[in-house]
Amino acid sequence: MLTAADVMTRDVITVLPDTPVEKIAALLYEGQISGVPVLDDQGRVVGILSEGDLMAHTAAIGEDKPRSWWLRVFGDTASRAEDYRKTHGRTAADVMTKRPMTIGPDASLAEVAALLEKHRIKRLPVVDGDKLVGIVSRANLLRGLATAEAPASGGDASDRDIKEKLQAAVDAEGFGRLINPIVQDGTVHLWGLVDHEAERRALVLLAQGIPGVKAVEDHLGIQRVWAG
Repeated sequence: MLTAADVMTRDVITVLPDTPVEKIAALLYEGQISGVPVLDDQGRVVGILSEGDLMAHTAAIGEDKPRSWWLRVFGDTASRAEDYRKTHGRTAADVMTKRPMTIGPDASLAEVAALLEKHRIKRLPVVDGDKLVGIVSRANLLRGLATAEAPASGGDASDRDIKEKLQAAVDAEGFGRLINPIVQDGTVHLWGLVDHEAERRALVLLAQGIPGVKAVEDHLGIQRVWAG
């Protein structure tokens, strides 16, 4: 059975509570991602900030639209203050969703799907104790479901071992930063983005060289990350 640890993105871009909003917007754009966890100085997840949070910011929409008169009359001051903080905040701590839901690495894909659906969210930070170890998005979940098959007896342990060795090899080589491999019954499914065809071919060869790999399925897309 596939778990959150099998499909999650491990190389997570994070920010601190005092990171400026403008820098976060640049990180989302350049990293081709839609949200980032916010960590405190102990590395604990204290919030999550999405592109939706930034799209409501006055700096993004270019105007400071006043509330309708009836909301000003009947709305409570706490909600008005919170709304102002979210739309005018200058740092991650001001704009983020506080105390976000998290999940453990051993959670099943069914549990992940249920939480995403129930709370109508797009991503879940994966934590082991207090430590952030990855993030699972709806895209990660769909990739896992797309590659899920009935595993052979004892397949999960060997699949996990293959994935860890592949991730270590990718880290050592220094390319493939935006990939998210999923291993199912000895087959490596390469998901994510690469900058060019040479990187795609190198990753396939790298995966094929990992002991225990039976086959490699290439689902990689090519998209050059803007470096301006």
